[in-house]
Amino acid sequence: MTHASFSRLLWALLPLLGLGSCQSGTNSATEKQVPAAGTPDASAYTIKHPDWAKSASIYQVNVRQYTPEGTFRAFEAHLPRLQKMGVGILWLMPIHPIGMSHRKGTLGSAYSVRDYRAVNPDLGTLADLQHLVNEAHKRGLHVILDWVANHTSWDNALTTEHPDWYTRDSLGHFRPPVADWQDVIDLDYRKPGLRRYMTESMAYWVKTAGIDGFRADVAGLVPTDFWNDTRQELEKTKPVFMLAEWDELFPPTFLKRSEFEPNTRLLEKAFDATYALRLHGLLDSLGRGQKPTSELAHYLAAERQRYPAGVNLMTFTSTHDINAWDGSEYERLGANALPEAVLTALMPGIPMVYSGQEAALKKRLRFFDKDTIPWNGFPLQGFYTTLLQLKKQSPALRNYDAAGRFRLLPAPAECVAFLRTNADSTARVVVAINLGTKPQQVALPAPGAVYVDAFAPAKATQAPAAPLTVPAHGYRVLVSK
Repeated sequence: MTHASFSRLLWALLPLLGLGSCQSGTNSATEKQVPAAGTPDASAYTIKHPDWAKSASIYQVNVRQYTPEGTFRAFEAHLPRLQKMGVGILWLMPIHPIGMSHRKGTLGSAYSVRDYRAVNPDLGTLADLQHLVNEAHKRGLHVILDWVANHTSWDNALTTEHPDWYTRDSLGHFRPPVADWQDVIDLDYRKPGLRRYMTESMAYWVKTAGIDGFRADVAGLVPTDFWNDTRQELEKTKPVFMLAEWDELFPPTFLKRSEFEPNTRLLEKAFDATYALRLHGLLDSLGRGQKPTSELAHYLAAERQRYPAGVNLMTFTSTHDINAWDGSEYERLGANALPEAVLTALMPGIPMVYSGQEAALKKRLRFFDKDTIPWNGFPLQGFYTTLLQLKKQSPALRNYDAAGRFRLLPAPAECVAFLRTNADSTARVVVAINLGTKPQQVALPAPGAVYVDAFAPAKATQAPAAPLTVPAHGYRVLVSK
């Protein structure tokens, strides 16, 4: 999403979405109907996820705000730190030249693309990007690009070379896809030539720069069969990871209810993950004490009713949009920012960390102007290293593991506690967070199991024993020995 928050809570609409029910709408005329409620059809999910994504966390890179220089080369110096932190996938925000016409702010929105096959000179050169990707690969990191397929800048060359590739208003003029997005204009995916051009442009970056996949901006506004075909084409070169900015369980604020398609089927053949936007909205409400923690169980039930085991969504407490338009996690969650970071990192899903979260970033970064992140010595580097390295190393926390087990544990009303294990329970992780103002106690599962505190590995706890004490606005993470 480009200019307005994609994440505000719309709980009033949820009963209207028919979650888990049979839906007939689809972006592809050839796709099958959704199975009946409660019986997601696992056979429809045919994606072969890259092996390297199965223990990976995502790190979103805001290149132009990352350093005073705002370049690929300057960001490259942070690769050793991010590798040690346990990051698996680097998601680079759009790297293309930005439109000048209808530009917002001094730098413009990175989501107003003027040329899909060029590098924004403010960030560096193609050679700089290639060097960054190569250095990331040497460290076991993979790199995906943000891709804006739904719309272009007003001065993209396609407006003169292929004006028929755009939708028009009632007067025959180019039009923004959403009223507030005045610096971009809408593409028309009924045109086969546009589809070929866009797929070939994405393939260009995979072949030329070694890119490992894409994050697709407002993916649900683009026909799903385009994404299906594009992934198939990209994988002729290499395995790719595809992330969709969409949530079939949650309507974006910029669409009318009648315009929202909850059955895009993006996760069946095209994407490795979509956003967990409904979960994000719920967690914001839990963190502010506006909803009871018992609501999390209802959300998880809805997710499992919609998707078979082994399908994962991306979990997070911040993104570029959320930070800019809704505020930092400290502004939104206050003292519960870190407990919720623990929750989103270790619950089922693919966790994502946004640039600056390891610096305890408390400001809203400007979206259209230069605004360098104040790193302040990386005060939360150790915190995120513990979480992401555990995610990377524990067999209990694997992505896409249909045989893995997740169980919510009994806990006080202010707490959320759960147990995750691999199929044979040889690896176990217990997580407990406390969103309340007083310490709480949570009973440990599995009598006889010995756990190590992930944040204090010198300490061992054997169950059953005294209940686990979780501090106010705090967290505990135990890992089986």
